[in-house]
Amino acid sequence: MSSPDRAAEGAGTRPVPPVARPAWYALSRGGWRDYVTLLHPPYTAWHLSYVVIGGCLAPVVAWERLGAAVAAFALAVGVGAHALDELNGRPLRTKIPDRVLVGLASVSIAGACAIGVVGALTFKAWLALLIPLGLFLVLAYNLELAGGRFHSDLWFGLAWGGFPVLNGYAAVAGDIGGVTVLGAVFAVLLSLAQRVLSSHVRYVRRRVVAVRGELERADASREPLDARRLTAPAETGLRLLSLATVLLAATLVAFRI
Repeated sequence: MSSPDRAAEGAGTRPVPPVARPAWYALSRGGWRDYVTLLHPPYTAWHLSYVVIGGCLAPVVAWERLGAAVAAFALAVGVGAHALDELNGRPLRTKIPDRVLVGLASVSIAGACAIGVVGALTFKAWLALLIPLGLFLVLAYNLELAGGRFHSDLWFGLAWGGFPVLNGYAAVAGDIGGVTVLGAVFAVLLSLAQRVLSSHVRYVRRRVVAVRGELERADASREPLDARRLTAPAETGLRLLSLATVLLAATLVAFRI
């Protein structure tokens, strides 16, 4: 750390991270932009695609039930889980008041549970078993319950990858078949890849306060090392993977129509 940095800290000024935004998809802070950032748009679309993929694996696609499953996950994950995550430490640095985050999480998660209850009452009663499981995953992961035991890479893959695929299939077909397990394993592995890339990016964007150095190539030339150099490859991979997953879901929908 340089002398000016030490002086700034001594004066009570927080060091400025080398990358200003806490996420590559984050908008400027304040107003409606905070609510868009809160949704983690590319990641929400990515994980909703798992629900669609699961539903399209069913022998016969019931589009109304698949749409309801997607809506439930959009509420529980896209809004509820992300509101809880922001409430727990403000990783996105939004200005959304705590009471608003609590309200968003409560209403959206309750709405997702209500959709699940309607599905169990009108289609298959056993689907009600998935409601408390989903509720547990949202609360345990995003609030880092049990000392963060459920906030690991594996739990991320299971909760935001495998579980949506299983739910999508179950909501449409009314059971869970062997093909569902294969689809869920695919989603878990892809989610683990996402976790590896995003963890690196989050570390640089949210915890690193300075980057110094250079890369020396085999031809003796040198390249300055900065935060963008550290995050760009992983962020490009995340953009491509999120787009590819959404396109896979869209392809399956087009194939089944």
